[in-house]
Amino acid sequence: MFDIERWQEIFDTIRKNKLRTFLTGVSVASGIFILVILLGFGQGMQNGIQQEFEQDSATSIWVWPGVTSKEYKGLNPGRRITLTNENYDNSGDLLNEAIEYRSSRVFIRDLTINYGKEALAYSVQGVSSQFQFIENAKMYSGRFLNFQDEENTAKVAIIGNKIKNDVFGDIETPIGELINISGIPFKIIGVFGEYEDREEERIYIPITTAQKVFNGGDRVNNMSFTLPPVENFDEAVNQAVNFKNELRSYLQQVHTIAPEDTSGLEVWSAMEEAKRYYSLTNNIKLFFWFVGVCTIIAGVVGVSNIMMIVVRERTREIGIRKAMGAKPWSIVGMILQESVFVTTIAGFTGLILSMGLLEIVGPNVEVDYVVNPSVNFNVAIATVLVLIFAGAVAGFVPAWRAARIQVIEALRDE
Repeated sequence: MFDIERWQEIFDTIRKNKLRTFLTGVSVASGIFILVILLGFGQGMQNGIQQEFEQDSATSIWVWPGVTSKEYKGLNPGRRITLTNENYDNSGDLLNEAIEYRSSRVFIRDLTINYGKEALAYSVQGVSSQFQFIENAKMYSGRFLNFQDEENTAKVAIIGNKIKNDVFGDIETPIGELINISGIPFKIIGVFGEYEDREEERIYIPITTAQKVFNGGDRVNNMSFTLPPVENFDEAVNQAVNFKNELRSYLQQVHTIAPEDTSGLEVWSAMEEAKRYYSLTNNIKLFFWFVGVCTIIAGVVGVSNIMMIVVRERTREIGIRKAMGAKPWSIVGMILQESVFVTTIAGFTGLILSMGLLEIVGPNVEVDYVVNPSVNFNVAIATVLVLIFAGAVAGFVPAWRAARIQVIEALRDE
């Protein structure tokens, strides 16, 4: 039942002690505010890391050749490993059932690129038709390379959207335009987009064309694979680890590299890297929770101390109430109600301020590995409810002390 007299007493007490109540509320509100902001930035870090890994397929695995660092089977260290078409084909055949997409890649050096009389300074790479799915490249116009382009050693090119804007800004679409690569005309058949501008400064041509026309032989600079997606993250990590180990073992055997020599071949797994980063962000989140909860506890302790002072100041009043027949639980309820009221108002104030700040500032945050800091509203509300409960617990001790005050002692209190 709503007791208006009880609420009048609470507001009278607050009015008489405005500064004390305000400072108590600030300590509680700041605890919720700090916790929500910290959780928001923890989520922002997770969003940023997730965005970084979304630039390529989440299940991608990449292989780069290196230089051996250990002697093995009579071969000296310091050998430079070269990957070939045969390595790529055999790897795909050996692990075909575990592969979703695959592509080898060739970097073409010492080229001159021209569009009309304009000299261009962009990188040219030979890739296969499935490279689009490995890189998560979005086609803005035209199409990506296909199998026929590879079979026919076609003189076609895909350009990044940044190249399109920088070089062909006045042209509605560059599709069908010709660019000269070391004097050889290539027809533009598509424009792709990536997450970062630097990745849009690339020109892709069929890998067969890159090898045959530009004297690449059968060498490839790296190989990439993607694995079929699975629902469970841990299962996806295990799948990536097994594939990575099998691939490394095969290539080490082919190139006579010591099993423990990690310098001869670098095999990188996006899933393993993601697991490391997510573990790091989870640990950071736990630390943020610890700091925020400690701040809230400090605020709750402040509420408990204030209520102890309130009880001490109202000792005589409590004695009179008991002398007039007030029950112990009515005394407890009076103190608890004030404690919960202050905690609730302060907690929701801190919540509203922190959520408002994240809503306004979050989308505009441009920091590496931090994207759109935010916090789940249900988590925030649950935190405030826990705070209110803690406020009730904090007020219970002084309330119980008030209920146990002896009438004679209370009436003697000055």
